[in-house]
Amino acid sequence: MLTAIFFVSSPVLRANEASNSDEIKYAEEIEKEEFKAGEMIIEHITDSYEWHIITIGHNHISIYLPVILYDQGKWIIFNSKHLHHGKDSYKGYHIAKEGFNAGKLVRRNEKGEEVRPDYDISITKNVLALFISAVLIIWIFISVANSYKRRRGQAPKGLQSMLEPLILFIRDDVAKASIGHKYERYTPYLLTLFFFIFFNNLFGIVPFFPGGANLTGNIGVTGVMAAFTFIITTISGNKNYWMHIVNMPGVPWWLKIPVPLMPIVELMGIFTKPFVLMVRLFANISAGHIIILGFVSLIFIFGNIHPVAGYGVSIVSVAFGIFMDLLELLVAFIQAYVFTILSALYFGMAIEEEH
Repeated sequence: MLTAIFFVSSPVLRANEASNSDEIKYAEEIEKEEFKAGEMIIEHITDSYEWHIITIGHNHISIYLPVILYDQGKWIIFNSKHLHHGKDSYKGYHIAKEGFNAGKLVRRNEKGEEVRPDYDISITKNVLALFISAVLIIWIFISVANSYKRRRGQAPKGLQSMLEPLILFIRDDVAKASIGHKYERYTPYLLTLFFFIFFNNLFGIVPFFPGGANLTGNIGVTGVMAAFTFIITTISGNKNYWMHIVNMPGVPWWLKIPVPLMPIVELMGIFTKPFVLMVRLFANISAGHIIILGFVSLIFIFGNIHPVAGYGVSIVSVAFGIFMDLLELLVAFIQAYVFTILSALYFGMAIEEEH
């Protein structure tokens, strides 16, 4: 259903003409406003109902995404261009500016309070980035698989030669080393996990479309991946795994009876492990984006003081920004590796046989 709605209400890429009085007014308001670094950074690292590409003069080039709501017993579908960059309301809905619902579509109830619709399944910036990355990853690996079939027994080339070392690394040094002889059943999931995180980390560094979305810096996305790891670990757990949680061998009895201290700690560990997975990836990727945007903000902050100061600081900011971008390339791999190897370790602990 979502796919059908997505194609029927396909995103509209448009550049608003300078003659559009609303857009001119909006641009003039932006020019008059004092630069607010915090708002700019939060706007870039959070999700949104449109994908802003670039502003040239008074022309705003954006991908306006379909808003899909189910509220008060009916479906409400419209294009996000009607929200006028979050400045206006449409059909009684507007984007909240502050509070818990900041950045989300809300409406006012009878008491004048901002409330969320019953269901909001809009195609947001992160959702579109997810679709793009999923299609791209599927296309890449289907192409690689077909190349292996055509070139059976021959040396890899092209995408094969680039991805084969990473695939073998995850299979041999992560899955096999952490899980043991039953590694094959978990390898497809671990490969999917690694390449999804790695590719989207790289896309997040690219400053222009289709890059720039902070997908792996969205706690909802990292939470879903951590939840899959938790579910697989829990389902895979054998008798030995659960016995170690309920009655850990080698632990003094007074830590189990009368107060089951160690079983409580172990049970908490079942939930804290995926929680740590979720927060680590979210925090590291978001922090990288915030630091880079912070360096960019320094140019405008000093530029508001004096143009010469802005030009002077720009040299340092650009230099440090480039350094952070290069560091982010390393972080993109490390965070994908850490998430994958910890998931593999949890699987290995769940299926480990009693010695």
